[in-house]
Amino acid sequence: MEITPPARLGRVTLPGGRALGWAEWGPASGTPVVLCPGAGTSRWLGFGAGVVEELGVRLVSFDRPGLGASDPDPGRTLESWPADVAAAARELGLGEVRVVGFSQGAPFALACAWIARRVAIVSGADEVASRPEDLPEGLRELVELTAADPAQAEAVFARLTPGALWDMIVPGAPAADRAVYERPAFARAYRQAMEEAFAQGPGGYARDTVLAMGRWPYALEKVPVPVDLWYGELDASHSPDRGETLARRIPGARRHLVPGVGGAVLWTHAREILRTLLGDS
Repeated sequence: MEITPPARLGRVTLPGGRALGWAEWGPASGTPVVLCPGAGTSRWLGFGAGVVEELGVRLVSFDRPGLGASDPDPGRTLESWPADVAAAARELGLGEVRVVGFSQGAPFALACAWIARRVAIVSGADEVASRPEDLPEGLRELVELTAADPAQAEAVFARLTPGALWDMIVPGAPAADRAVYERPAFARAYRQAMEEAFAQGPGGYARDTVLAMGRWPYALEKVPVPVDLWYGELDASHSPDRGETLARRIPGARRHLVPGVGGAVLWTHAREILRTLLGDS
């Protein structure tokens, strides 16, 4: 559960001139694993401190457009993200990649399934637009607004601040998760990742949220690579059924329900997640 600063930081220029900010942990010669961070956080917040060295993983986290150190990409979609990742991977010499999507990073990671060897979804946001009847009233209203008026929904999400995001996630989390989030070193890194993500303003976060809450533009039933879904049994915020329906929709997906933890499973079970991601079965 230890958090360490990135071993390497930089920006990579994409075709067309936009740049993506990136951060790396682990050996530069290791097996490349791309992290799609959670809602409103930047490249700064990694996972698996020590584990990436032990397993020989080159963990690379990219800021999505408009967040952190990445240039905005007006009108971007979930389908444009894999092209960014593929171009950045070529520039960084990553070769074939495995992809992890945490929380709101889940739909972005699944979009990369067509360019990746394997995908892990950890505490993943569900495709809530496909199941509004299963959602609590407040979330259902936001999903309906996103479907009816995406621009207005984006304006609503743009009102959020890093402090408000922290208050949405941490105080109401299960005690097992707060034991992770409220550790001084973790809290500093988490808050830094939020502040960095919002450095250009809230637009990047707002766009991410509209894309995640809308219909996903790819067919989950046609995902071509192995997918593992990891949810804590105490997680009541990311998926109405902790990924059970999501797992049924993705061919051959394996769902891991981890006891005694909620949304913090990325940090409490980093070794198991990465070992599975590195496997070929």
